[in-house]
Amino acid sequence: MVTLQTLLCHKLRFCGEVGIMTTISFSLALGAYFLASFLYGAGIFFQRLGRIPALITGLGFLAHSAGLLHRTIEASHAPFANLYESMIFFSWAIVLTSLVLEFRLKTRILGVVTTPLAFLAIASASMLPDHYKEITPLIPALQSYWLEIHVITCFLGYGAFAAAFGISILYLVKKHSKTNQLSQEDRLDELSYQTIAIGFPFLTLGIITGAIWANYAWGTYWSWDPKETWSLITWLIYAAYLHVRLRRDWRGNKAAWLSIIGFAAVIFTYLGVNLILSGLHSYT
Repeated sequence: MVTLQTLLCHKLRFCGEVGIMTTISFSLALGAYFLASFLYGAGIFFQRLGRIPALITGLGFLAHSAGLLHRTIEASHAPFANLYESMIFFSWAIVLTSLVLEFRLKTRILGVVTTPLAFLAIASASMLPDHYKEITPLIPALQSYWLEIHVITCFLGYGAFAAAFGISILYLVKKHSKTNQLSQEDRLDELSYQTIAIGFPFLTLGIITGAIWANYAWGTYWSWDPKETWSLITWLIYAAYLHVRLRRDWRGNKAAWLSIIGFAAVIFTYLGVNLILSGLHSYT
């Protein structure tokens, strides 16, 4: 007999040994982010949509959070242990960052870029082979409260950098748009800077807590593992961005391209190192 969970897992590919509530929660989040992405884009041209895209994103975020909570209960550990879980959490961090910044900065333009990125992250996780999604016990090196501290701080930084990346893309295509929102070059440039300024301290904390955790797990604070090396490279790129922005008043195209390069380094640090290089972090 085909159960509802089996049907959902087969159709939506959120399977692995997970509970029905986790499957439904992640599926609802996926659908909400897809709809919100469309509405945020439409909101550029139709102001009447108002807060509807943010409301739908918020509902998706609640479902997303519920799914992570269920996954945590099922696994008996924080859902950061493998590639599938980290991609789901990356998507969650992007949405959290976007909603907070949208509220604090009083702008809706962030959702135009962050919600599609969050959708792509969770959709990509859903297409991973089933063995990536299985719940497995934590290996000894991950059995530490530093896991939660390190991963959360890093991914909050990644979420902010994802938003800055999207804003920079919007800035570079501004000349091809005649709409009022997309033509506000200075506003986009300033938003990118503010977002990176928020994400940089989180990345810094992530590297510091990672070094402390490395000493606890492997007996050394720094071993020049590929993940560590590329984390440092990413940190240096964003440190350079903030430096030239403040000291040399870099704005416009130069700042936008440096933001894009920084996010490319983020993606390589997060995915490229795991998929191409080998090291102490290969288990993720």
